[in-house]
Amino acid sequence: MNKVILMGRLTRDAEIRYSQGETSTAVARFTVAVDRRFRRDTDEQQTADFISCVAFSRTAEFLERFGRKGTKFVLEGRIQTGSYTNKDGQRVYTTDVVVENVEFAESKSSAEANHGGGYAPVDRPSPSGAAGDGFMNIPDGIDEELPFN
Repeated sequence: MNKVILMGRLTRDAEIRYSQGETSTAVARFTVAVDRRFRRDTDEQQTADFISCVAFSRTAEFLERFGRKGTKFVLEGRIQTGSYTNKDGQRVYTTDVVVENVEFAESKSSAEANHGGGYAPVDRPSPSGAAGDGFMNIPDGIDEELPFN
């Protein structure tokens, strides 16, 4: 079974491109900094791993909209290896996580507190539109904009 679950922060905004052809597909490439569970006593040791990731279609479109540097996500996917020959004729081997599912790992207020307000604003209805049961009313006509279906 090839299954990966990661929790970490984007090291920079997700890079989005669209494939060529009749039906263009969104492709997102990004790197996630994942803290190691245990730290060594020496300061010289790296305390995070930097994992290269790629996402396609709706997952890539979600990252295009919400994938900003420093945002903490939980990612689910699989490891994919590959290789290519570079322009110097050398064989280059690659390892990426192909992301199939993405979820926020912290609230917007937590992100702002942790990063001094560096969190990218998202077009959302204000919480003042909450119904009597404590849940926010979702305005009509935004079904296509929700990051999940």
